[in-house]
Amino acid sequence: MHPTQPAQHTRPMQHKEYARWLRVNRPAASVMALLSLIGGALLACAFSMMGTEDSAPVAGPGPCVPGTCPGAYPEPNNGPVTSRDNGVNIFVGGDYTVRQAAADAEGRIVVLGDFDVSKATGVPPVYHVGVVGTGSRVPPDNGSPFLRIGGDLKVAAGQRLVAEQGPVSGTVAYAGSVHTGTVSPRAVRDVAAVALYGPLREELTSASDCYAYERGAARRSTGTAVNQGAATVFTGDGRSRLQVFNAPFDLVAPGGGPQELLFRGVPDGATVLVNLTNPEGGTTRAIGTSSGRLAGVRRERLLWNFPDAKEVRLTGGGQLDGTVLVGRRSSVTRVTLPGVNGRFFTAGSLIHESGAGGIGQALHAYPFDGSLPDCGTTVPADPADSGEPLPLPVPSGPGAPAVGPAGLAGAPGASWSPAPDAPVAGDGHELARTGPPMGAYMAAGTALVAAGAGLALVVLFRTRMRVVE
Repeated sequence: MHPTQPAQHTRPMQHKEYARWLRVNRPAASVMALLSLIGGALLACAFSMMGTEDSAPVAGPGPCVPGTCPGAYPEPNNGPVTSRDNGVNIFVGGDYTVRQAAADAEGRIVVLGDFDVSKATGVPPVYHVGVVGTGSRVPPDNGSPFLRIGGDLKVAAGQRLVAEQGPVSGTVAYAGSVHTGTVSPRAVRDVAAVALYGPLREELTSASDCYAYERGAARRSTGTAVNQGAATVFTGDGRSRLQVFNAPFDLVAPGGGPQELLFRGVPDGATVLVNLTNPEGGTTRAIGTSSGRLAGVRRERLLWNFPDAKEVRLTGGGQLDGTVLVGRRSSVTRVTLPGVNGRFFTAGSLIHESGAGGIGQALHAYPFDGSLPDCGTTVPADPADSGEPLPLPVPSGPGAPAVGPAGLAGAPGASWSPAPDAPVAGDGHELARTGPPMGAYMAAGTALVAAGAGLALVVLFRTRMRVVE
């Protein structure tokens, strides 16, 4: 009988200890469970959003997407097609309008608004998309979308929209309605033609603003941009992997004529970001070039950024190398250049035309391989859409130009230089991509789960100590 007495005495003591421990630690256990529940929900939300975006297109101008990407892109030519690029080469957030004698647009094209072809009389009545006679000759894969339209497809009577050439052929899809004219191959109605691309318009506005401004002031530059009349000269610092030039003036000669665009002091392989910003109250910005291929910079690593112009004009008798990004959603870009050799992304509308006496204007498919500042997804409001003037950031501080008629409208002598030894934010980061802002969800979820796990360890340790006692 004696050996059983300690057991009878110990059992009630353990139960009492557990009951007392439970009363003391029940609030901690409840907090632990709540933290873990909330954190798990946030992480689940984040990963769910990630999975959804896996099928969404990559945002912003980017590199070649196989297809069969060329080792090196050729100069514009009319040779055989040997490579393919399935990346979006042209994105238009508003309407895409073809007028006068504009001829073609190479690569994959996405238009959220209407696509309207109505060329002048007496010029070839054809507009080619996807594959063109002279260009990089790197179209998308056969049978894939060459042109996606979120609105109506309009082709004037007697004119043609063509998405094929020889053995190369793609598709044309539209979400709205089709109006007269001829489309070859036959266009197909698809109400979800641009469904995956809807968020890209706002992403472009956000990214364009971020590339040009930091906390309301012009992004710090690494070199100088000086309009000398016959040429605008961009002189880099010779070392930064991201070369930033701020040009709050038009790149045109006196009287608005074309000029050369020259780059100096840019390291091999560096990304070049040119921000063509507007002074407060300004609404237009222009590049008028007489250049052939640019020297001193690689076209695949050059970005012309127009963050706040309501009207952008790309004019002259030369070729504009590099990617174009227009950020304002209410903007209209008018292209009369013979050729633009690079990605073309605008949150606004595009008018592709020929100007006085021109013929055969083309947008050619070349990738963007540069590394740009890392930007978030906050979208600034666009008051211009409601008729209000746009409150543009006014550069200030060392290196900022005086705001006034001299030096800001493209007149000779217009220039911008950086502050001495000014660091460049975002050097070496990749171009912003579309996708949900998961960082906050993941960070909060991970922190809450970690807190719950830490509290669980404390409770477990205390439980173990009680058992040992």
